[in-house]
Amino acid sequence: MPDTPLPQPKTRQVEILLVEDSEPDILLTLEAFEEARVPNRLHVARDGVEALRFLRGEGEYANAPRPDLILLDINMPRKNGLEVLREIKTDSGLGSIPVLMLTTSQADEDVRNSYERHASGYMVKPVGFENFLHAIRAFEDFWLTFVRFPPRM
Repeated sequence: MPDTPLPQPKTRQVEILLVEDSEPDILLTLEAFEEARVPNRLHVARDGVEALRFLRGEGEYANAPRPDLILLDINMPRKNGLEVLREIKTDSGLGSIPVLMLTTSQADEDVRNSYERHASGYMVKPVGFENFLHAIRAFEDFWLTFVRFPPRM
């Protein structure tokens, strides 16, 4: 039986919302995505309140695109990632957006709470740029090659 060809990368640019309060982690993520050449537009919200304003198109985010995927940190000021996840997944207009928890927390309770709130995945941030770059490439291989996202509304 002949080998089945791998899916071709998506031609549509993927809209990704990174919700992260740590400026070094934001810069590391931006650099890793640039190095990995992930075909995307990466938007950044620096806390949970800002993320929800972005997602709801409020204020300066009135023309913000609907993300295809959300990368959500757990430990943030004002509104933490688990609270944001709960609001996203209980909102009929946002609930279909896949949310990948991207955090330093390895606590079993955080993992369980994330999946109970319907996170699409839970990824612990690797230490060091090379390890982080490897993780972003694995992310790219799965999420941006094999996964089909819900249609944008």
